[in-house]
Amino acid sequence: MGIGPGGSEYIPARALQVIKTADVIVGYKRYIELLPQELTSGKEVISTGMKGEIKRCQMAIEAGLQGRKTCLVSSGDPGIYAMAGLVFELIKEMKVQDILEVEVVPGLPAFVAAAALLGAPLMHDFAVISLSDLLTPWQVIEKRLQAALQADFVLVLYNPKSRKRDWQLDVALQMVRKYRGDQAVVGVVRNASRHGQEVWATRAADIDTSKIDMLTILIVGNSTTYLMNSRMVTPRGYLEKYRP
Repeated sequence: MGIGPGGSEYIPARALQVIKTADVIVGYKRYIELLPQELTSGKEVISTGMKGEIKRCQMAIEAGLQGRKTCLVSSGDPGIYAMAGLVFELIKEMKVQDILEVEVVPGLPAFVAAAALLGAPLMHDFAVISLSDLLTPWQVIEKRLQAALQADFVLVLYNPKSRKRDWQLDVALQMVRKYRGDQAVVGVVRNASRHGQEVWATRAADIDTSKIDMLTILIVGNSTTYLMNSRMVTPRGYLEKYRP
């Protein structure tokens, strides 16, 4: 189940319906804390820390096999860098795909919330790439970055920087400057729709990475993206084609 980027006003109606009737709620501790307390009151809540993804999914599956209605909570959308895929992999491995009924409840992805805060940067084709090399080799990530930049996609960057993983973003921004130039527009959103939200847009040559962490999403404009009063705009081409 996806609960959206963080603000309770962005929790989807279907997710609210499901969670209200659930017996068990399972999720990463930070995501559980994003839920209004009245939604978790009176229910069994199971949370784990970072890198407990497999354990969380296993506990949710086990609760479901016991006949208990169980919600596995993800921020954003559960099928985007989240738990939906792992649940299906484990169900297949456990050979319970014909026993357990699974519903994937979509949510508002964080990059969509970030884009809205920045203006309209995703009006044309875009690519979403995570800079985390914990599960994907950096050589693969770098190849994807190069392909997206060469193809002039708007580029959305997830997981740009952590305390232990602090060099990948610098490499990615060097590539941005190489293929898009120093004046390429870059939008930065931290804690989209959550407490401590920060939003700013700048140029590739001027970006300050000191405030960027795992709670941050970057959006790099394509060759036509421009800034309008600090808002990012990527033209779709309507005016050029349909202006009377």
